[in-house]
Amino acid sequence: MIFMKTQSNFYLFLIALISAMGGFLFGYDWVVIGGAKPFYEQYFGIANDPVMQGWAMSSALIGCLFGALSAGKLSDRLGRKPILILAAGLFICTAVGTGAVHSFTFFNVFRLVGGFAIGIASSLSPMYIAEIAPAKSRGRLVSMFQLMVTIGILLSYMSDTFWADENKLDCWRWMFWAGVV
Repeated sequence: MIFMKTQSNFYLFLIALISAMGGFLFGYDWVVIGGAKPFYEQYFGIANDPVMQGWAMSSALIGCLFGALSAGKLSDRLGRKPILILAAGLFICTAVGTGAVHSFTFFNVFRLVGGFAIGIASSLSPMYIAEIAPAKSRGRLVSMFQLMVTIGILLSYMSDTFWADENKLDCWRWMFWAGVV
């Protein structure tokens, strides 16, 4: 009986941890652009254009707004899990796409898509965890989401530091591609 209870608690923990990965991707995708900024600005020729710099840095916010606004309606219609899986796919697409583009327009399109995924993850991941968790461990399991956001931010800074190379103008690509892992 104790083994069954321990096994089910471990299974619940794993499900919550996987859902909390939405927080990790949220933190990583949100912050990775800060380390890539000096490199993509030179690459796209916007180093002296504050309007375009602002657009590049904030385009994910617009996507986030629409992701957060549509997440509830989509998840009510299709369920939390499928929409979280959709967000995971969008995170992969934005990491690959943002690093692969050669045009500033498409760079921002992928940042908007990434922002949409962030909006979904920021609202649905903790909600999903709260729904699957028993009352006695709900707070502890939901707080894993915030911990994963923080870990995502930390690993984003570490990735940016690792890939930064003043001699390679396109090192910013690897900063975004690392998000696929």
